[in-house]
Amino acid sequence: MKILITGGTGFIGARLCQHLLQAGHQLTVYSRRPEKVVSCCGATVEALDSLDTLTSDSEFDVVINLAGEPIAAKRWSAQRKQVLLDSRLSTTRALLDAIGRMAKPPECLINASAVGFYGDQGDADVDESTQPNNDFGHQLCQQWEELARQAEALGLRVCITRIGLVVGSGGGFLEKMLPPFKLGLGGRFGSGAQWMSWIHRDDLVRLIEWLLSHPDCRGVYNATAPYPVSNEQFTKTLAGLLKRPALLPMPAVVARILFGEMALLLLTGQRVLPSRISQTEFKFSYPDLKTALGEVLS
Repeated sequence: MKILITGGTGFIGARLCQHLLQAGHQLTVYSRRPEKVVSCCGATVEALDSLDTLTSDSEFDVVINLAGEPIAAKRWSAQRKQVLLDSRLSTTRALLDAIGRMAKPPECLINASAVGFYGDQGDADVDESTQPNNDFGHQLCQQWEELARQAEALGLRVCITRIGLVVGSGGGFLEKMLPPFKLGLGGRFGSGAQWMSWIHRDDLVRLIEWLLSHPDCRGVYNATAPYPVSNEQFTKTLAGLLKRPALLPMPAVVARILFGEMALLLLTGQRVLPSRISQTEFKFSYPDLKTALGEVLS
C-alpha cells in the first residue's frame, strides 16, 4: 500500500514506519522537520514538508494521522492548551483539504486520539460506548475526533484509535519515570488507586496495521492492553523488575503544585478495556504489564 503518515518521526510514528516498511508498504511522511524523516523512519521513506504540495494527482491508499504536540511535555497554561489543540486540528484540517483535492481519495484514515477522551472514570470499566466526563483532555480529543470524522464525507473509512499510555524504550512517559525508579526514589502518585490504561508500543503498531488492512474495521477503537492496572500496581511492578524499592510516593498536593492542572494526568485515570478490537482475531503480544515492562527493560 501507499501510505501517508503525519507524526511519523515521533515515539510511536518512527516505530510504525519501520514496521510498515518491513511489511513492504511505500511510505510518505509529513513532518515539520523533514530532515529527520530518513534517520527516524528509513532511507526509502519520502519526506514531505508541506501538505499543501499534494495535488489532484497525489494517490495514497491509507492516511495515518498521529501529529500533535506531546500532551505532558509542559505545564498546561492557557497558551499551552491552545498549542496542544491547534497542533492537532491544524494538521487534520490540512489533511482534509489535501484529500479533497485528490482525484482519487484514499480508502481509509486512521486517526489518533487518547483515552483522555473519557475523562476521569474512577473504578468503572470503560469501553468505546462509555459516556465521557467533561475536562480538558476530553475536549481536546473530542474536537480532534469530530474533525477527523469529516473524512467520511469524502468517502473514506475512518478509524479512531483512543490510545493509552504507551510503553516502549527510548521515549514516552516511561523514559521520564525510569531515572528516579532506577535510583530507588520512585513511588506511587497520590493514593495510587487511579487506573492506568497502557499498551506496549509494538502492540499499538500492530493494531494500527490491523485496522488499515481490514476493510470491515471502522469507528472508535480503544488502543489499550486488556489488563489495565492501578498506579500503585504499575509502580510496584516497575520497581520489582528493577529490583529497587518504591517507597517515595508523590502526594497529590505536591503534584498539583508542580504540574498545575496537568496533575490530572497523574492523579486520575480510566480503566479502559479494548472491547472492540478484542471482538476480532487480533492478538496482543504483551497483554500483561510485567511482560511488557520486562521486554522494554531488557
